[in-house]
Amino acid sequence: MTTEIKVVNIVASTSLEHDIPLIKLAETLPNTEYNPEQFPGLVMRIKEPKTSALIFSSGKIVCTGARSMAKVKESIKKIIENIEKIKIKIKIEPQIKVQNIVASGSTGLDLNLNELAIKLENTEYEPEQFPGLVYKLGTRATFLLFSNGKIVCTGTKSEEELHEAVDKLVDILTKMNKKSSQK
Repeated sequence: MTTEIKVVNIVASTSLEHDIPLIKLAETLPNTEYNPEQFPGLVMRIKEPKTSALIFSSGKIVCTGARSMAKVKESIKKIIENIEKIKIKIKIEPQIKVQNIVASGSTGLDLNLNELAIKLENTEYEPEQFPGLVYKLGTRATFLLFSNGKIVCTGTKSEEELHEAVDKLVDILTKMNKKSSQK
């Protein structure tokens, strides 16, 4: 049985350790949105890699939409290049911190969500409201499980942590499937 899992979104943050004049940035760059009455951050959209960033006047940045760490770094580099267009020199190499990784894939198993909701701890399952079962595995990883074996994982902060959580989940599900089929 093979488990396929693919990173679909990485949320990462960094600080440029420099104040950013958001109004000037919004007036200069076409790929930005800034409505300070509604939200204190400026939204910058990057075409390649396709990501979005929230930029705050303090120089803090939250980048979302990248599917790999290489793409996160590439996006931050492009954000800095854009900021430098308004004559602000970023002198540091920003330290990037992953906040969350979202991944989706398949376990290759058929899942009986009713049975899992009863037998597993830390689950939420309301089939009338949503077809997936929410399963919190340990401290970080949270999974959405669907009866066709498809899964979504959120909450991990590295690809290694993601793969460990998925392996652990598949191990639990495989053992439960074996017990069910022995009855």
